[in-house]
Amino acid sequence: MKAPLPQVRSANHFTEEGTQTQPTSCGCLIINADDWGRDDLTTDRIRACFQRRVLSSASGMVFMKDSERAANIAQEQGLDIGLHLNLSAPFSAHTIPTRLAAHHQKIREYLCTNRVTRLLYHPRLADSFEYAVARQLEEFSRLYGRMPDRIDGHHHMQLSANVLLQRLLPRETIVRRHFSYEPGEKIFRNSAFRLFSWALAGRRYRVTDFFFSLPPLTPPARLHRIFNLAQSFVVEVETHPVNQEEYQFLTEGDVDRWTNDCPVATSFANAVGLQLCRASH
Repeated sequence: MKAPLPQVRSANHFTEEGTQTQPTSCGCLIINADDWGRDDLTTDRIRACFQRRVLSSASGMVFMKDSERAANIAQEQGLDIGLHLNLSAPFSAHTIPTRLAAHHQKIREYLCTNRVTRLLYHPRLADSFEYAVARQLEEFSRLYGRMPDRIDGHHHMQLSANVLLQRLLPRETIVRRHFSYEPGEKIFRNSAFRLFSWALAGRRYRVTDFFFSLPPLTPPARLHRIFNLAQSFVVEVETHPVNQEEYQFLTEGDVDRWTNDCPVATSFANAVGLQLCRASH
């Protein structure tokens, strides 16, 4: 028998940013798979998870080896796909526009230098950021026949200083927030980045109440706590099914066993009608 989940208090919740979050009238558990279209294996594993109805959505990469096929599959099967903005990994499609490749390489070299660079605005790279983001939005629109209604980023670079300060993402888009704090985490780890990104993104974009990574899968109390939050709040959980441990968890029945009290949303779009939190709360 599944162990009962601890109950969430109905009182207001205060986030790590010091803002007050009211529980929604109905929570929502979103499980989103990253890197759709990166390569054949990644796409096929995510598709298998969709077929088992354990995913709400996926985030698609453009200008990658399997981007075209992945987009065709998504269109045929009506899958909920957002844009996985890539500013930190090499493009792997057979043909990449020369100008895009040059701008993207400059950005990658800068952002991948160390963990601090995403916090620092680089004025000389402003044109490169603007061009690289615009071209990925255009390519997503070409592949999927629409602009993305939500955007996250490879290595979470959608929250880098240039992207946020230049306001390169369409206003009112659902943008993935930074990771939510977890018990036992060092209080100052990534604090500057989290406060910075919240201050800039929270008022311009729509964000979920909480965001976590699926792993680590142990201890069990961690997943209990995350899934229990989704009974009262909008919670996004990020997963990478290309990783064997996560793939097995998603496809061997563990998700159903853990989420009986708060089923996985059938699509990310189901959360759009819920009140996504803002910094003004």
